[in-house]
Amino acid sequence: MAKDLRDRAFVRLKPQAHRRLNLGHPWAFSNEIDMSAEARQLPPGSIVRLGTSDGTPLGTFLFNRHPLIAARLLSRDPEARIDAAFFRERLERALEIRERLIDVPFYRLAHAEADGLPGTVIDRFGDALVLQVNSAGMEKLTPMLLEALDALLAPERVILRNDSPARALERLDAYVRPWRGSLKDPVEVQEQGALFLADLGEGQKTGWFYDQRENRLWASRLIRGVADARVLDVYCFSGGFSVSAARAGAAEVTGVDRSARALALAEQAAALNGVGERCSFRKSDSFAALEHLARKQERYHLVVADPPAFVKHRKDLPQGLRAYRKLARLAAGIVAPGGYLVLCSCSHHVEPAAFLDQVGRGLAEAKRSGRVLRNGGAAPDHPVHPRLPETQYLKAVFLALD
Repeated sequence: MAKDLRDRAFVRLKPQAHRRLNLGHPWAFSNEIDMSAEARQLPPGSIVRLGTSDGTPLGTFLFNRHPLIAARLLSRDPEARIDAAFFRERLERALEIRERLIDVPFYRLAHAEADGLPGTVIDRFGDALVLQVNSAGMEKLTPMLLEALDALLAPERVILRNDSPARALERLDAYVRPWRGSLKDPVEVQEQGALFLADLGEGQKTGWFYDQRENRLWASRLIRGVADARVLDVYCFSGGFSVSAARAGAAEVTGVDRSARALALAEQAAALNGVGERCSFRKSDSFAALEHLARKQERYHLVVADPPAFVKHRKDLPQGLRAYRKLARLAAGIVAPGGYLVLCSCSHHVEPAAFLDQVGRGLAEAKRSGRVLRNGGAAPDHPVHPRLPETQYLKAVFLALD
């Protein structure tokens, strides 16, 4: 038996705390764990055997006593060997699923717990990979993970995009650096026959929102065949919804965002796809832009609003819900009669029913009526862990307004 198995500490749960884990939940919280003197001395990110209060092992976990999520499941086998081969097996399964679903090598390759990689996401951009590791245990195991990725895909460029605020909960430093290749120059992204640009070292998430792939396609359908369709895309980032709408035939597309860098990438993407003359991009606060357009009595056949998370912490929920209601009111006010509205939320603290309620309230305040055509979520390369509703974070409401 390998040394790490012989020396693997045993961490006990408090009485009855194992019931949820026996039902498939992959986390144990700090208040569920018997924080013995031995447990408190374990370095953050230690590989441990987690078990019941009477000593029955439940599996191999990553342990960090500091955050609320103190133990994260690696394997139901308490004696599992955690090495590059272990990660390659997980990655091979994740890759097989993505290649079955998506025709081009541009997707989220691994989506944290749903793909058996606790607190870790990997996005693939052709021959480039971006990793974001948000747990102390996976931070320690990153060399093994990189070895497995190298053996499986031999990427030419690998970026460690470890600048998420979630790392602070695990007492990890924030940084962005290349493991292989360079941070310079954006990479091309292929989606639905279009080309986009992603900056792997800056911007939000890993440089591109793969989770909105199907929602961009759905939004584009809403303007096909509409003569002189005008589209407004607020929080447009690097032009995903904007360019997709222009390629679908929109006569005029306006994208709004506060990031000059993102807008520059959006302009380049519009040019790459031959729709630059029909797309314009403006640097502005999105709420201010919506209020300005309302005063000018502008009207659009389609308005898309995909903001960053308004609710990053549960304490922000009341304020965030009011912001979603305001966004719905302002956006609905500039949709032309018979037009369409797409509103999104990536705040996992906001339940789908609560989001839809605020959207409905916003429409009522705007004195608009309509119907919900679709409640969308994240693309299938962002699978949901069946015991972690937090992984079903994205909500996209498609409405036809009267």
